[in-house]
Amino acid sequence: MKLQTIMSNPTNEQTENTSKDPIRIGYSLSLTGPVAENTKSARLAHRIWEEDINARGGLLGRKVQLICIDDHGDANQAAEIYTGLLDSESVDLVIGGYGTNTIGASLPVVIERKRFLIGLMGLGVNLHLNYPNYFAMIPTGPKPNTALTEGFFELAAAQDPKPKTVAVLSADAEFSRNPVIGARENAAKYGMEIIHEQTYPLSTEDFSPIIEELGRINADVLFLCSYLKDSIGLVKAIHNGGYRPKIVGGAMIGPQSASVKTELGPLLNGFVNYEYWQPVPKMDFHGVADMLSKYQARAAAEHVDALGYYVAPMAYAQLQVLEQAITATGSLEDDLLADYCRKTAFGTVIGEVRFGENGEWAAPRVVQVQFQDIKDNAIETFWDSEVQVVVSPPEYASGSLAYPYSPGV
Repeated sequence: MKLQTIMSNPTNEQTENTSKDPIRIGYSLSLTGPVAENTKSARLAHRIWEEDINARGGLLGRKVQLICIDDHGDANQAAEIYTGLLDSESVDLVIGGYGTNTIGASLPVVIERKRFLIGLMGLGVNLHLNYPNYFAMIPTGPKPNTALTEGFFELAAAQDPKPKTVAVLSADAEFSRNPVIGARENAAKYGMEIIHEQTYPLSTEDFSPIIEELGRINADVLFLCSYLKDSIGLVKAIHNGGYRPKIVGGAMIGPQSASVKTELGPLLNGFVNYEYWQPVPKMDFHGVADMLSKYQARAAAEHVDALGYYVAPMAYAQLQVLEQAITATGSLEDDLLADYCRKTAFGTVIGEVRFGENGEWAAPRVVQVQFQDIKDNAIETFWDSEVQVVVSPPEYASGSLAYPYSPGV
């Protein structure tokens, strides 16, 4: 496959001295496909980091050039792209793309060549490979499958009366497998019984029949694992239907997105879902407000997520980790960078990051957010945390859970 790259032009002139050539960092992102809205947000955050680091003189006395290739959300293309970047393009370093599907496909290529990789939001991709030079920029900790969903079930179990039964509805996609595994484990841990599991194809347009069936089953908890487009369809079908689980949400990709929030508006009221960062005082980490200010000033013109809260801080921090490792070691050697990452706590726009087993975060930091009292569909409604209430864990909470679920919340 011929690689079509999307790259920034180096701001310094090329010289005959190759030590002054830019440091070339290659990767793929799914800039088209079902998660494109999230990956475009990551791409802008990466470009802002690239501009910031080059304004400070680059790394090791050299400018930095990011080489980004669209993998279209196709795992086979992702593997092929990383092969080309490492074997033909001979980039200095690679970073991981966005998502379980494509990172999981690229990691074997990286392992074969014994390279260093920091992935972005891949859930549990190294659990069985155990590759020591892989690191995950996702705050799900050493047990990623369970950590992503535990807060949701822990919240449910703390309510009075405690819900007893669970229905699991998930997209038939690679991303869904690990969260569903975690949902099973957490339901058992918190004393709830899964009485129904169902998957749906990503091509599903009308979710009303599925929700009607779930209404007849009438589980207390409805756990959802969905992508952006189907999250919209599910929320609308639940709001318009008669099924009223006591708590609903869990592992939806979509409610984090500005376009989904503004399309659904008040229909999101009562839904509970995972997040990695929110604009609450307890998560005002050093540098995050400045980075998001730069991002949001450009988002509309670049047709990306207007808020950027879900992906942009993680994407910027991904490159901060790489930057700090290169600066501290004075090297681009993969083994040296990986060794440094295993031993070091990094200061980033998402707070302190320390890696542990399998390159996952040493401790999880997934927050649960409930949408409350949304009255309109305006983007301004979602700028702060007033309608997006962090309900767990307690150390980051900005409010309390409204229970049971009611569309009027």
